[in-house]
Amino acid sequence: MRFYLSSMTARPQLTSNDYTIVVEPLAGETVALLGGEVLARSTRARVMYETRLPPVVYFPEEDIVAKLEPASEHRTFCPFKGTASYSHVHVGARVLENGAWRYPNALPEGQAVDGCLAFMPADGLHVTHNGSAIDTILGGNISGPTVDWLLREAWTAKSPEELLAALGKRLVADGVAVWRMSVLVWSLHPMIAGRHIIWNREGDTIESRQPSYELMESPIFQESPLRHVADGLGGIRQKLDTNPDEFSFPVMEDFRKQGVTDYVAMPLPFSDGRVNVLTLASDHPNGFTTANLGLVFECSALISRLFEVFALTSNATSLLETYLGKRTGARVLGGEIRRGDGDVIDAAILFCDLRHSTRLETELGREAYVRELNRFFEVATDIVNAHEGEVLKFIGDAVLAIFPASQGNQQACAQAVASAEQIVEKLADVAGTDHHPLTSAIGIAYGEVTYGNVGSRERLDFTVIGSAANIAARLGEYGKTRGHAVVMSREVAEATAKPMERLGALALHNVQEDVEAFAQSVSGALAASESGY
Repeated sequence: MRFYLSSMTARPQLTSNDYTIVVEPLAGETVALLGGEVLARSTRARVMYETRLPPVVYFPEEDIVAKLEPASEHRTFCPFKGTASYSHVHVGARVLENGAWRYPNALPEGQAVDGCLAFMPADGLHVTHNGSAIDTILGGNISGPTVDWLLREAWTAKSPEELLAALGKRLVADGVAVWRMSVLVWSLHPMIAGRHIIWNREGDTIESRQPSYELMESPIFQESPLRHVADGLGGIRQKLDTNPDEFSFPVMEDFRKQGVTDYVAMPLPFSDGRVNVLTLASDHPNGFTTANLGLVFECSALISRLFEVFALTSNATSLLETYLGKRTGARVLGGEIRRGDGDVIDAAILFCDLRHSTRLETELGREAYVRELNRFFEVATDIVNAHEGEVLKFIGDAVLAIFPASQGNQQACAQAVASAEQIVEKLADVAGTDHHPLTSAIGIAYGEVTYGNVGSRERLDFTVIGSAANIAARLGEYGKTRGHAVVMSREVAEATAKPMERLGALALHNVQEDVEAFAQSVSGALAASESGY
């Protein structure tokens, strides 16, 4: 967003490591030309020198010759000068889209160019002062304790909360009057929209929130600076004693009551294009200095990458837990990613199949059926997780879950049976809801299985392989044909203290030997079945 000028005679080099903005008047005539046509001609132009950037010439608006057309949809943000509004520049038959900008509500650092306009670079665009190019100021690199810490030590933080707290304290130690600092980082999670971490200087406190998608739709967020920046509308700078009316955010009044004098919200872009948000609030009587904000602004790309590392790990974990389950996801994230990786374990296997699925879809319609199917999966998953099991996968309209015997076979089997009982009762109990009663057929078996990766070289599946998994599925099928809600093998039945109905030795499809099976009566199951669902 800066205008690049041709080669210039060097001005004295800046020796300060602080971010610096200097505006100087240009005595004499300054002209902006494009292809021989005059865009602006003025004897009151001024030039802005800014750290590490080429000089920018600003013309008073009344000295602009070219036709300007407001570009109301385009804005950019500078934490020093404010929010820039743009205009299209008409030069003969040529139109420079967003070709000029100005600061209609300039911040203190930009007030010297208030009421002035600058041109974006374009082929053939030249600005001259008294017939010569504009001088430049060299140097102005940013360094110091905060930069050194970011480069050498910041990466050692173990969490984003630790990183933010350390950054806040480092900025304060470096003379930046930060009272409060926060980051909003978006996540890839089915229920959590992101993580909002807030550090307060008073008490050196850190707070981490995980807002839901519903909260993101609430007026609190919709009317907040966070939404403004995250939606790509540019950053925000409000010195609460100079430009309080530029943005009408309700939270600003709350900040003012707490003693905040200056507030900044700036984009924190990640490499995937997502716009996260970094905010800083000051309680210093004069707010942030140009050097304060320059330090943060110049380091924002590095700060962004540090937080992105944590976000990538968090997103990978949440995605693996969402699609594979917490226990399995942790194993994959821990490096079990090759075909054949896994363990041979003893476990109770639960296979839960939704009954009358085809009839449900026909009678309810696709949309209502999908809602009920999701409820079925949610009920089964919540109950299995509550009993220290894990849903390995959804197979069509069925659930495959595992209860590892880490504390013995009796506990694993008891957890599986208790889960089955609660699933059946929860699906049937729809009192006070607009849901339909659902029934399921559940098979439970216990035995040795291989728990790990199978599949092709490029497409793997983390699952269980073994006769116990096959027997559990076949017992569920048998229960469906005989009207039993829960059918289990002898090993499972003997590990529980509940009364069981002995079904005898069953010849199951694709199972070599007969399986001695037992059925458990669950209240409400038959009544739900007789209802037609």
